Amino acid sequence: MRDHYDFSKMKGRKNPYVKYLKQPVTMRLDRDTVAYFKSIAEEMGIPYQSLINLYLRDCALHHRKLHMKWAS
Repeated sequence: MRDHYDFSKMKGRKNPYVKYLKQPVTMRLDRDTVAYFKSIAEEMGIPYQSLINLYLRDCALHHRKLHMKWAS
């Protein structure tokens, strides 16, 4: 296969889609929370991690903040 192609003269270029790539993270979530998103994702026919990502993206785009007060 290498005999047919010569990549040595090829110019490299940056990936134009790099800004759309996702960053892997590790999060510790309650079982009830994961079960909730899994049930909704199953109804909608999408993976639950994609649903969580869409929800968090919507919160970020609309600058939604959680308003809560910790008991002292």
